[in-house]
Amino acid sequence: MNRKSIISAGLIFVSLLTCAQILTPVKWDIRLIDSESAEKEILFTATLDPGWHVYDMNLPKGGPISTSILCERRQGVELIGEPKASVAPVAVYDDMFNMELRWYSGKVVFTQKIKVTDPKSFALKGEVEFMACNDETCLPPDRVAFSFGRNDVKQTSMHGSAEETADADTAGTDAAATDAAGDTADADMQAAATPAPPDHKGATAKQGVLTAQPELWTPVTEDMKAFGEQNPASTDGASWWLIFLAGFAGGFIALLTPCVWPMIPMTVSFFLKRNSQRRKAIREAVFYGLSIIAIYLAMGLLITIAFGASALNDLSTNAVFNIAFFLLLILFAVSFFGAFELVLPASWTNKMDAKADSTSGILSIFFMAFTLALVSFSCTGPIIGTLLVETASGGSVAGPAVGMAGFALALAVPFAFFAVFPNLLQNMPKSGSWLNSVKVVLGFLELALALKFLSVADLAYGWRILDREVFLVLWIIIFALLGYYLLGKLRFRHDSEQQHVSVTRLFSAILSLAFAVYMLPGLWGAPLKAISAFAPPLYTQDFNLYENQVHSVFHDYEEGMNHAKKNKKPVLIDFSGFGCVNCRKMEASVWTDPQVKRLLDERYVLITLMVDDKSKLPAPITVAEGGKKRTLKSIGDKWSYLQRAKFGANAQPFYVILNHEGKLLAPPYAYSEDVSKYVLFLSEGLKKYQQQ
Repeated sequence: MNRKSIISAGLIFVSLLTCAQILTPVKWDIRLIDSESAEKEILFTATLDPGWHVYDMNLPKGGPISTSILCERRQGVELIGEPKASVAPVAVYDDMFNMELRWYSGKVVFTQKIKVTDPKSFALKGEVEFMACNDETCLPPDRVAFSFGRNDVKQTSMHGSAEETADADTAGTDAAATDAAGDTADADMQAAATPAPPDHKGATAKQGVLTAQPELWTPVTEDMKAFGEQNPASTDGASWWLIFLAGFAGGFIALLTPCVWPMIPMTVSFFLKRNSQRRKAIREAVFYGLSIIAIYLAMGLLITIAFGASALNDLSTNAVFNIAFFLLLILFAVSFFGAFELVLPASWTNKMDAKADSTSGILSIFFMAFTLALVSFSCTGPIIGTLLVETASGGSVAGPAVGMAGFALALAVPFAFFAVFPNLLQNMPKSGSWLNSVKVVLGFLELALALKFLSVADLAYGWRILDREVFLVLWIIIFALLGYYLLGKLRFRHDSEQQHVSVTRLFSAILSLAFAVYMLPGLWGAPLKAISAFAPPLYTQDFNLYENQVHSVFHDYEEGMNHAKKNKKPVLIDFSGFGCVNCRKMEASVWTDPQVKRLLDERYVLITLMVDDKSKLPAPITVAEGGKKRTLKSIGDKWSYLQRAKFGANAQPFYVILNHEGKLLAPPYAYSEDVSKYVLFLSEGLKKYQQQ
């Protein structure tokens, strides 16, 4: 939220982006604020799309790329202090990098103060380097150029001597000449960067050549379009259904709780008695169901509007919030076990009841629906809260609303359905001890889920009290106890004695006990992919016997391609990054699958290209892109340009299968932790290669 079991399928977003797409989630506005004094300000304003963030300045080494302002040329100006951000960054502990990361979302302004010492020769030129990420992907580091000259500032020193003025004019002329020379050099470097055959003579000691094998850099974007919807990683729109279905499942579970189930026959009977005309009664019952949907849908929209999807996303990774949610779920779990009853203030429900009685027609029905929402809060609260937090973690504005729509539909349909067919009420199970059993089962599940939120806080503060093996031991005990409870071996105060075990309880107990046994190998380091969304990362485990990872041999595109040609194998290009969390997830949950590992190790030449590799190129390379000149200074710049220019994409992870000539063999694959899809992706590429 994608590395989740069916329990979390709708709680974490799958990638909503197609593979072949250039993303520009950050818009920069750079301007110099002039003044009468020598001290001035330059404002670097970054406006980000919802769900995206850029990192703070001066992050520790070994993490993602920090935002930085690089000044390549300064003349007649001094920098005053360091750039200052307009807002405080969000601080989140990242277990992949094992460090605290800081980032900005929404909008942030970096202010750099300067002092102009010579207005007539003033020149300031540089770039802003930054890296944008969201919960699904990270883009390679990018740069935005800025340039200011003497025409951008007021001429505050106009009354000097004629000699001083002449000197200043000469300095300005020299600066212009320097700029012109720089432009000429850029043009020469552009010519050198153009893909050329091996005997190209444009390279010198001061400028680099992009490639000696230009055929490998030929764009394949048209070939990608030809594959159309065959792309196995394209999940656009699928995640909405997953979120909706997850909400629907949550609503169905809430329907079986003691707070909601008894309300069905009571409410339907009320509607049928209220009107002698059955058609009118049915019409009002249907409106009642629609009112339930409207109330819960409005709740999801209001929460998102009030906090914003990105704010909810930040909360979902905030340590303090996770501790608070952990305590709240523990409170609900203890309540579900029968220690006490959690209800909203009686005055609230009484007021809603009074409104329903004092009004008439459609308005009274709406107030009745609102009363149901309040009365059932003690059972639906933890389900709704978890649903809203987890769906918002994808950074989508519509996520919580879609989830709540599914939740409300599951609640509303039974009321309308039994109003249309009231005779079926006689066949419904009566309220009784089975409803309390459902509540206790939910208590066990809430207890297990609470540990997931505590784990986030534990990693953030570095307490190391909930390492992976401790977490797994607790989950094994919880689900084993749940299995014993379902078999009638464990009873709570409000439980009635079971004379026999029903078939439903027996199979539920088998599932719970089997799940507990499934987790046992995790104590020795087994990956346990079904719960990788919840368990702490493997590096927190002290005892780990599991080693089944895939490592790339080649990190240079052309070197790997030449090796593949020599050994007659297809190539899998892995566009990755040191700062790409989802790349690590793919490597941990997909590449470790035995079938995937065998295909990668035996049938493919794997080339991993790190787009944020800051190692310097032997010489800078200037390329033309989008009608503008761009200078490639690092190895990461080069591989990022390769991804954009050849494949028309800039998000990671990004996987493409090529033949020896650099031609596409299969649709590209983006972030999706479905192993079967990845195996299909590799198999299709291998089949096409063999056909060629």
